[in-house]
Amino acid sequence: MNILDKIIADKRKEVSLKKELIPTSQLEASALFGRKGNSLAHALKNSSTGIIAEHKRRSPSKGTINQNTNVGSVARGYEKAGVSGMSVLTDIKYFGGSLEDLLLARASVQMPVLRKEFIIDEYQILEAKAYGADVILLIAAVLERSEIKTLSELAKSLGLDVLLEVHNEAELQKSIMPSLDMLGVNNRDLKTFTVSLETSKRLSNLIPDDFVKVSESGISSITAIKDLKQYGFQGFLIGENFMKTENPGKSADKFIKHLKL
Repeated sequence: MNILDKIIADKRKEVSLKKELIPTSQLEASALFGRKGNSLAHALKNSSTGIIAEHKRRSPSKGTINQNTNVGSVARGYEKAGVSGMSVLTDIKYFGGSLEDLLLARASVQMPVLRKEFIIDEYQILEAKAYGADVILLIAAVLERSEIKTLSELAKSLGLDVLLEVHNEAELQKSIMPSLDMLGVNNRDLKTFTVSLETSKRLSNLIPDDFVKVSESGISSITAIKDLKQYGFQGFLIGENFMKTENPGKSADKFIKHLKL
């Protein structure tokens, strides 16, 4: 069993337990459930940089990245730096995140906030809405086409943007459907953790222009972004590059200023 399989097996248990503890009616009654979302796809289309900055304490591939962060401070720093949106890890066991991180980020900023999670159940989409997310992530590697359709259509009905993540051509071909806003190419193989920007370049021509193209993982330089822009990418998800520093917001600010030169 690879790490992705382990994460999904644990996630099924976690969601099952949560369903017993907190009914969907409670999620739907939350103060944020009726909030109008802020579109990340729109923000990326109208951005000169396209940076989606991430809040991530640790990961299975890198171990501890930054355990000493205040998610509200990081969010405000990112927004001040001028990022297009923020990705917040909410997985507890493998990434050290939580739904409370999502809630704190939402309370701290106006920019679009993505719930970065291994979504396998409609319940998690209701959670995302209840805790203030504007965007959800769906991962093609762990979902059937029918599941992608059901989950993305529910998200759209709630006013959430949908970012669908793929790693190869087969995942991309099974995933293309009207209920997606953005197609993300993860340059990190979730089974081996090897990273290559060539994955984004290779798949770029196969992504229809109807979708905002997002490149994820392994992006740590201005050169990489300028290179990927030539392949039609408008969004760039950057996590560890900012999070491994003492002040992620300042790091993002410095990076974006150089990118604009």
